[in-house]
Amino acid sequence: SVALTQACLDRIAADNARINAFITVTADAALKAAAEADRELAAGHDRGPLHGIPISLKDIIDVAGVPTTAASRVREGHVAETDAVVVQRLRNAGAVFVGKTNLHEFALGTTNDETAFGPARNPHDTTRSPGGSSGGSAASIVSGMAIASIGTDTGGSIRIPSAACGTVGLKPAFGEIPTDGVVPLSISLDHVGPMAQT
Repeated sequence: SVALTQACLDRIAADNARINAFITVTADAALKAAAEADRELAAGHDRGPLHGIPISLKDIIDVAGVPTTAASRVREGHVAETDAVVVQRLRNAGAVFVGKTNLHEFALGTTNDETAFGPARNPHDTTRSPGGSSGGSAASIVSGMAIASIGTDTGGSIRIPSAACGTVGLKPAFGEIPTDGVVPLSISLDHVGPMAQT
């Protein structure tokens, strides 16, 4: 896990200025979690297929002690006090969080152009959009900055960037993954779901 996580962090360091997939990188916490995963796995404690796997999280999802910006200056200074339910579940599964990804501000758009942190770019062609609103999540996967990501989808925000970047994203059934700890867009339509290379 440490080797895999460091490889992702190296890609972030090398390519994020060009692709702008990440708003926040949590390198120290990621390496600490990866080292713990390696210790657990070496001791025979396997939490499952996500144990030790570096993933990114759309910056609309709360991680305790880390800012949740929703790509907006309106939320400047907001630091999450607790983990979102999806983050709690991923921690229990041993996942490693490398950082929080760029998005269309408040997840309200399909291009990822409207963001306080500058647009995310499609790694296949940086003159093009990675789609949105989970564009930074898709871009982080394509560029090798994370093995997988968690996005949100209200009207296509996982599916559009997955299509634009040639990755895979799933909009689960409504309520299958709780949205507690996720900045809402439309509480009766919001979904949380996985994004991956294949």
